Amino acid sequence: MPLSLFPKRSYLPRGLEFIAATIARILYRVRSFDATRVPATGGALIICNHLSYVDPVLLQLACPRPIRFMGFKGLREHWFFDLVFRWSGAIPVTSDSPMEGMKLALKALQAGEVVAVFPEGHISRTGQLMGLKRGFEVLARRANVPVIPAFIDGIWGSVFSFAGNTYLWKSPRLMPTHVFVAIGEPIAPEKAELAHVRKTLLDLGAEAFEQRPVLRRHLGHECVRSLAKHPWHLQVVDRTMERRPVKAGQMLAAAAALSRYIRKNVPEHRVGIVLPPGAGAFIANLAVSCAGKVPVNLNFTAGRAALEVSMRIGGVKTIISADAMKAKVPNFPWPERTWDLRETIAKMGGKKAILPWLVAAWVLPNQIMPWLLGVPAVGDRAEAGLLFTSGSSGEPKGVALSHRNILANCSQVSSLSILPKSASLLACLPVFHSFGFTITLWYPMVRGCHVVTVPSPLDTRKIIDAIHEESATVLIGAPTFVRPILRKAKPGELRSLELVVTGAEKLPDDLYQAFLEQFHLEIMQGYGLTETTPASNINQPHPPVTTFTAEPQIGKKMGSVGRLLPGMTARIVHPETGEEVPAGEPGIVWFRGANVFSGYLDDQEKTQAAFQDGWFVTGDLGRLDEEGFLFIEGRLSRFSKIGGEMVPHGTIEQRVVEAFGWESQEGYTAVVMGVPDPAKGEALVLLTTQDVTSDQVREKLLAAGLPSLWVPKLIQRVDAIPVLGTGKLDLKACREAALEATPGNC
Repeated sequence: MPLSLFPKRSYLPRGLEFIAATIARILYRVRSFDATRVPATGGALIICNHLSYVDPVLLQLACPRPIRFMGFKGLREHWFFDLVFRWSGAIPVTSDSPMEGMKLALKALQAGEVVAVFPEGHISRTGQLMGLKRGFEVLARRANVPVIPAFIDGIWGSVFSFAGNTYLWKSPRLMPTHVFVAIGEPIAPEKAELAHVRKTLLDLGAEAFEQRPVLRRHLGHECVRSLAKHPWHLQVVDRTMERRPVKAGQMLAAAAALSRYIRKNVPEHRVGIVLPPGAGAFIANLAVSCAGKVPVNLNFTAGRAALEVSMRIGGVKTIISADAMKAKVPNFPWPERTWDLRETIAKMGGKKAILPWLVAAWVLPNQIMPWLLGVPAVGDRAEAGLLFTSGSSGEPKGVALSHRNILANCSQVSSLSILPKSASLLACLPVFHSFGFTITLWYPMVRGCHVVTVPSPLDTRKIIDAIHEESATVLIGAPTFVRPILRKAKPGELRSLELVVTGAEKLPDDLYQAFLEQFHLEIMQGYGLTETTPASNINQPHPPVTTFTAEPQIGKKMGSVGRLLPGMTARIVHPETGEEVPAGEPGIVWFRGANVFSGYLDDQEKTQAAFQDGWFVTGDLGRLDEEGFLFIEGRLSRFSKIGGEMVPHGTIEQRVVEAFGWESQEGYTAVVMGVPDPAKGEALVLLTTQDVTSDQVREKLLAAGLPSLWVPKLIQRVDAIPVLGTGKLDLKACREAALEATPGNC
């Protein structure tokens, strides 16, 4: 890699050039793959993502040839950037007369030079790849030069990026920043179309993200270091029974003592945990991880049969729980070795066993604590946690999440501005839920943000009181759990909230609008699966405009689940042909990224079915627009093929609810299921908690413009729509109820 940062024609003296390169190498550890893809001679157009002011320096460090960059001419109004433009030979571009800059770039390309352009047009202030502008297509074709895609990863969060909604005015990193520049295969000018280039950049971004050093680390090791770094920080306020504040050092000390006990007394590789969100769940999960074992948070709301299958698959013979939980779920298949967490800590010696670890957390450097506990520094692709899919449409599947998966998702979420260290997170999602497991349990320990816990997402009053009394700033939950807040909360009680994020199911428009009107809060819709650890997409607030050169950027779109998180890439594939569909058209969503799991535990058949050519097949139908926003249309399993046409259950449900005015009612009121029909392949059954007739439903839906083929022929009245503990529909139970529908009882 050459030392020169600037083209040979630069007016910068060689001494200053050497100093600039040396400073850059001190501040950044730049690695690249594969610089040989840049042609050794002739013109070439490099296109790259744009995350900071130092991106040109980083890209030049990775490139074997001098680069001329295209940059916004308005920057030259500042003396420093004017010098940079003159010394580096940068090509100025303005929005009011872009052709002038294009002509200069075209001339340089035709002269055999390497020109670089940032096709987003400006620095991303969301940490994600923005929409691309088409100017690079024109340049490449007119100059007849190859397009070299490149992606810079690792610079977000530095003082020169917009992380934290500000440039420069934040604490600099004490250690050099690890940056990886992935350089892709040259793209012929006639093939360098916007949609293809965007996919290529995302693919390179996923490759670059995989190189982050943090992904090789051990989850327990990272949590121990983080907690020991600020032992007096108030980590958790547990509101399970009475208010119980727990500081980071106290949590670490209790987990450390318990980990030694687990290591001596549990021979199995995995340890079951049955606890609600709270300090106990934090301590138990961290202790199991530090003991060198795998925590298995079991869904205590599932049926006994599903739990027995889960425990058999996971080899769970020891469970950490509480006597109150045993009384609450008596039908749980409790094994002989079921430990009450409080009694176990008392048996270990209680405060006497915890005190030495607490003192160590107070006085020793945070790097020493993992070593004292015997927690390895490297975890990487080894199993770090085992969750089970909800079993909504079949037998539970064991999703083995690695240290890399969980640390990747934590890094991806922290790359955005929605959960900073200063956040106070209201945690009410069950720990057996993937969002509860990663985002409201491990993420706060890794990142150090404050958590307020409520034992159940169904206890709306407790959630409201916790937000009000603890000044929580972020609430995460499923729409099913958020909707009751509309009826029970007064606007002043949610004054501290800055952000509400929902996932697990589609965000209804009426809930979004009502929350905005009543509390002046926008709900940000996200998306993910247990297999993606779980977050893959999220909407975030539009970033502020803080500089005179900045343009407005968008962080959210109504109806979408947001852009892909950094380090992820996607494909939209036709469900029948397996071919990629054009941008904007719906198909099956495929994912790839460091947060995507590697397979189901001890189930090679289901694992093979879940992956195609290294891509995880989500089973969800969606579409991607040109700006990278993903719109989920529904599960493939939630479509019926009737008369050769794919009929979406979710669309029919939404139209039924709107037509009858059931939006304001809590919980699900209408669910459509498909059942076998000898004549047309499938027949539609409407499960509803309301008193309606098939004639009324038909009249309303036809009036709303739905085809006759989409109108449910059978109506099944139920007392309640089956729902899982995660807030999702229990599709298995719904299907069983739909199969009971006959002309005689509809």
